[in-house]
Amino acid sequence: MFRAFVLLSDDFLLTMIKKLNIANWIFMKTRTFDITLLFTRLLIAVVIFGHGAQKLFGWFGGYGFDGTVGYFTTTVGLPYLLAVVIILAESLGMIALAIGLFSRFMAGSLIAIMLGAVFITHAQFGFYMNWFGAQQGEGIEYHLLMIGLSAIVLVNGGGAYAMDAIVKKLLLSLGGSNAVQAAKN
Repeated sequence: MFRAFVLLSDDFLLTMIKKLNIANWIFMKTRTFDITLLFTRLLIAVVIFGHGAQKLFGWFGGYGFDGTVGYFTTTVGLPYLLAVVIILAESLGMIALAIGLFSRFMAGSLIAIMLGAVFITHAQFGFYMNWFGAQQGEGIEYHLLMIGLSAIVLVNGGGAYAMDAIVKKLLLSLGGSNAVQAAKN
């Protein structure tokens, strides 16, 4: 019985190997890549949403909307509108990124926010985060990680498991290639 199972298994494997072609191999690679993009989007969104929730709702020990806007406008010197955009991008924008809606725009926005945080506030404290309380502030390592992860989504988009892909398919079915071309621009 064991021998029959082995022969059946070998036969099955040989048949499957013959049936595999380059299109299937490419599909497998693409699927893995899309899963990686999904994971990257979710990781960014979950981590940044916590910071956005601090700024917007005052959750997790944050100052809430009014306190954060006050800090950004008074202490940091940002215009009111920019402060509001940052708060919304880090909170509601991360929900959009998690579901893959406007993935490249949200990733690009996050890169801009992280670069602003690096150059306006955190670069003066060096590279490392303030793990032991020895510095007066946090360094830039966290921001660089977020920039790197966001750059992956900015360059590649949200992937097949994103609302962007569904919208693209919908535009393609409604208006043909002209609608998709318009969506790319």
